[in-house]
Amino acid sequence: DTLYPGGPFDPLGLADDPDTFAELKVKEIKNGRLAMFSCFGFFVQAIVTGKGPITNLQDHLADPGVNNAFASATKFVPQA
Repeated sequence: DTLYPGGPFDPLGLADDPDTFAELKVKEIKNGRLAMFSCFGFFVQAIVTGKGPITNLQDHLADPGVNNAFASATKFVPQA
């Protein structure tokens, strides 16, 4: 498939059926898009809180009622 960006998709030959092969390619592309969107979430979280994802997780686990997305969103004031 010349439109598939990943090159050889099934090097182990696990998808012998063409319909299964096409379905797996679509699932792989969707999975990649979801992973990119998740990384974007980490970037936004770092911009809003000024901390990295591990520090934010540790803060949330220490006090979930105070350190959550709603609390961060209500305290965030964009700088001009």
